[in-house]
Amino acid sequence: MGFIALGINHKTAGVEVRERLSFAPEQLPDALLRLREETVTQEVAILSTCNRTELYCAQDQLDADGLVNWFAAFHGMTADEVRRCSYLHQDAGAVNHMMRVAAGLDSMVLGEPQILGQMKDAWQAARTAGTLGPHLDRLFQSTFNMAKQVRTDTRIGENPVSVAFAAVSLSKQIFSDLGRSTALLIGAGETIGLVARHLYDQGVGKIIVANRTLERAAVLAEPLGGQSIVLNQIPDVLAQCDVIISSTASPLPILGKGAVERALKQRKHKPMFMVDIAVPRDIEPEVGDLADVYLYSVDDLHQVIEENLRSRQGAANAAERLIEVGTDDFMQRLRALAAVDIVRDYRTKAEQLRDQELLKAQQKLQRGVDPAQVLAEMARGLTNKLLHDPSVKLKQMSAQGRVEALALAQELFALGGTAADVGSQSNTSSSDAAPNARPSSAAHTILQGKQ
Repeated sequence: MGFIALGINHKTAGVEVRERLSFAPEQLPDALLRLREETVTQEVAILSTCNRTELYCAQDQLDADGLVNWFAAFHGMTADEVRRCSYLHQDAGAVNHMMRVAAGLDSMVLGEPQILGQMKDAWQAARTAGTLGPHLDRLFQSTFNMAKQVRTDTRIGENPVSVAFAAVSLSKQIFSDLGRSTALLIGAGETIGLVARHLYDQGVGKIIVANRTLERAAVLAEPLGGQSIVLNQIPDVLAQCDVIISSTASPLPILGKGAVERALKQRKHKPMFMVDIAVPRDIEPEVGDLADVYLYSVDDLHQVIEENLRSRQGAANAAERLIEVGTDDFMQRLRALAAVDIVRDYRTKAEQLRDQELLKAQQKLQRGVDPAQVLAEMARGLTNKLLHDPSVKLKQMSAQGRVEALALAQELFALGGTAADVGSQSNTSSSDAAPNARPSSAAHTILQGKQ
């Protein structure tokens, strides 16, 4: 069983192509089943996010072209169009790629943690659809464990590298217990939405969203149990707010020095943390001159982010080394599992032969045959049957001059001698023998154990 990872991401395809090749959640069950039915794929999972779409497949005989053709046809594109913007990894390469993705090493924001949850969703969707299978499941579990190890053993996820997350992280430096804090978010765009989600995840006590239109504010605030207000109501709530983060498209400042001074008096000069992400600025720069106000601009945040990115890059290098080791370990275990199947099948065959000889022996004993004779015949019969197929195969390999296979057989049966001995015997017999001569003595030597 081999693995294939086929996909596109933000580095290989523009947003228009990523949109065309994405899978909506409601499409996934059907897509998973169709991919398994319409290709040689035995097990499959699909990861589809705004930045990437990837197919993870387990196949007995790897068929990359068939997978590309299916991916293209499902989305109404040509195979050439998909090939131009996609990447494909096989076996160890696929394992390494999945581990890098889960650890955030292949993300637009290096080390971002959300991708691990998205991969777990892909695993669960495949499991629910019945397309996961033992091999792919084993790979996903190893991938999840590796992502956890990367975050535990490196600093890749410790320092924020997005504006929204950096703002929330800085607020925690001022208010160690956000659960007792109230946050005022001014605006209702994407960045403020991310800030709201980060604050909510950090357990902030209360969220107030102020926007030009109350409806937009409510859309953001209500799912998080927050309060929505319009911009001209900000002075009414400012004194109760510990964290103020603003990001609007207003051409003029929304929050002035006078309003903040009045709020500080009501708060009895309890500190206020402010982040102005907007350009042009929403908060008058003079507000930062006030005592008990900690005001950060978007430039301040970018400086923090750049420093954190440098820190993350060092952690990423350490993470890459961990993943290389993890990939090698997984592939070794995978190869060991292949041997388990062979051992199981051979043991089943040996047990069947044993039962046949045992039944013959029991029948002879019932007829009164001497027990010593029965035991000797049973031992001889079982030995002959166990050795019959290997004997035939070894003679064939010897006649064909397959020295490597004979040397492997000698190691497999734990016999004396060396591979060079077997090769010498095989080469001598093959060069001297007539066309119809018996096979060389190499196979005979192996089966006899050089006795």
